Amino acid sequence: MTDAALWISSLTAGTAVLASWVTSRGTAHAAQIQADAAARTQRTVRVSEARRQAYVSLIEQAHRMAELYWEVSDIHASADARVEQLPALKEVRASLREEYGKLRHFIWVINLEGPDAVAAAAENIRLSTRPPHRALEASIAGDPDAARVFDQCYDPFWQSVLAFVSTARAAVHDL
Repeated sequence: MTDAALWISSLTAGTAVLASWVTSRGTAHAAQIQADAAARTQRTVRVSEARRQAYVSLIEQAHRMAELYWEVSDIHASADARVEQLPALKEVRASLREEYGKLRHFIWVINLEGPDAVAAAAENIRLSTRPPHRALEASIAGDPDAARVFDQCYDPFWQSVLAFVSTARAAVHDL
């Protein structure tokens, strides 16, 4: 009988060890799955926050550019003689160059952060700054039609900003 008791206790001990091993493997696997899910969630949150910040920065910078465009239009609309307008236009041009550099930086960040549709919309904002820049340069050079051309450039610029906002909003909500 002692042989049977030894056999039963050995079998019980072996079953307990096996059950413990299976349970620990299952617990370890569940913990790994939970850790992976938490890491994916954190990454998604980080990506979303980085993108959102990049998008907001570009929108704010586009508003700064728009304010300077309005200033150019105000200078053109003033009753001052061209000789008096020229220094003001040159000053705004210098400010626009500085603000354009910042705009370009934010566009590069968005190109890095993605997605492609938002990067393309950001690039369209950059491209929409070319015509006003050309018109401003023409105005400084003395082209009498430049003020009218400049004013016509504002709407396409603003439409590109609105298109970017729409595309960025969709991208943020799709994450």
